[in-house]
Amino acid sequence: MSVMKYFRILLYYVLLALTTVSWCLASLLFAPFLGYRARYRLVAQSWCRCSVWMAKWILGIDYRLRGLENIPKTPCVILAKHQSTWETFFLTGYFAPLSHVLKREILRMPFFGWAIAKVKPIAIDRSNPKAALKQLATQGHERLMQGNWVLIFPEGTRVPVGKIGKFSRGGASLAVNANLPVLPVALDAGVYWPKDGWNKHPGTVQVVFGPLLYAEGSGPRAIAELNERAFAWIEKTQRELGVLDGENAVIDAEAKVS
Repeated sequence: MSVMKYFRILLYYVLLALTTVSWCLASLLFAPFLGYRARYRLVAQSWCRCSVWMAKWILGIDYRLRGLENIPKTPCVILAKHQSTWETFFLTGYFAPLSHVLKREILRMPFFGWAIAKVKPIAIDRSNPKAALKQLATQGHERLMQGNWVLIFPEGTRVPVGKIGKFSRGGASLAVNANLPVLPVALDAGVYWPKDGWNKHPGTVQVVFGPLLYAEGSGPRAIAELNERAFAWIEKTQRELGVLDGENAVIDAEAKVS
């Protein structure tokens, strides 16, 4: 790694830490006096957009969007490929308001967790999959009815470039039960922002929004079929982006409930 590249990465993380502290403090001070949508813009959207902006101008990680015409005007369930932290920042900043499915332990983190708790996340207990699925179904439906997008990474964890984890059915189940479509998202962010380590590489992230996928019927069979179609589209598009290995690309990731 060159000295300049090391300096840029270090600068990014220092500024990210400083902005995180600043946003958390501002959120804790002002969020209680704001309506929910204004609170989301302050607590989540503006900070995530700032993080993506800094990644572009400091690290050289830009992005290109395809399939924008597929994004509906009203919220639905987003099923996205998960390779890095970059897409978490980007999708949170792009869709508003948006509810994440996350580990409940995050809400216990001083300042950061307290701030995140103010934007209606779906905080689940991953050690209890059955209870977590029930919570996702209940709270996810509530968030959708309240006008929130619900973001789910169906692999359940970040999966390195070249692989794709099997999808759990929580997102498809939520969409079927809410009678709403699924918006699939494929991307190659892991090429430039690897899953492990601090190293970053300049380049342009490709983010592809797929066609809306609707369930054909209801019940377990419709859920399974919708989940399979979402997986098939994302797998196909990941291959077109050149970020999947050959026949051994599908793995058992640490997916449990999301």
